Amino acid sequence: MEGFHKKRPGINKSQLIIGRQPIIEAIQSGRPIDKILFQRNVSGDAIGTIRQLAREQNIPIQQVPPEKLQSFTKANHQGTIAIAGLVQYMDLQQVIDHVMGNGETPLFVILDGITDVRNIGAIARSAVCCGAQAIIIPDKGVGALNEEALKSSAGALERINICRVNSLMKAVDTLHLNGIKVFATEMTASKMLYELDYTEPCCLVMGNEENGVFPALMKICDEKIKIPMAGSFESFNVSVATGIVLYEAMKSRMGNRK
Repeated sequence: MEGFHKKRPGINKSQLIIGRQPIIEAIQSGRPIDKILFQRNVSGDAIGTIRQLAREQNIPIQQVPPEKLQSFTKANHQGTIAIAGLVQYMDLQQVIDHVMGNGETPLFVILDGITDVRNIGAIARSAVCCGAQAIIIPDKGVGALNEEALKSSAGALERINICRVNSLMKAVDTLHLNGIKVFATEMTASKMLYELDYTEPCCLVMGNEENGVFPALMKICDEKIKIPMAGSFESFNVSVATGIVLYEAMKSRMGNRK
């Protein structure tokens, strides 16, 4: 279909970093990178350097056919293009240290398999409104934090810490080591959301509407909770569900103030 690749929603030309050395310099300068695209079978010392830097910064890498890169630019891309991010990604442990160092009680959100950027934006908006300090996302399998996500968040994605990790399982381990309990939403859970103590350091895990939270991740969570519903409809939208639980946490914490 003619013109099929000409428009890429949420990505503008200013986000493209084209060529090997510009990508290396962008990563080393601390510029946020959403992902790096490599042409299949590309090789060279600079490619090895980019791979190493990407591993260190948890930047996703995709192997793509030449046509994919050409759909982004006609310039000499040297077999690789990076897409710059619109938000700055933070280190999870540093965020935990900062929040606790400020005397705050951590309230974080983990997003597992949520790909709709409008949902991500709406979740970020609720998180900021309810006093959450961070959103934790995996480096793969989550919607891009692009212009549409920022617009849906009404700027909230720029006001909350975004921690990108290469493993949500390891992220939960880090939270546990810092005394932060992890609560997962699950439709068949026996405990209601209002039965938890949100005044302690905690993190909410929200899964996508089709599959829920990944079973292995669910298994290592401290509690499973469900949101009561009046009818027999399947479920809440994930951004609405997140807002409900976050509001319950905020209400609990505000009621605990002396």
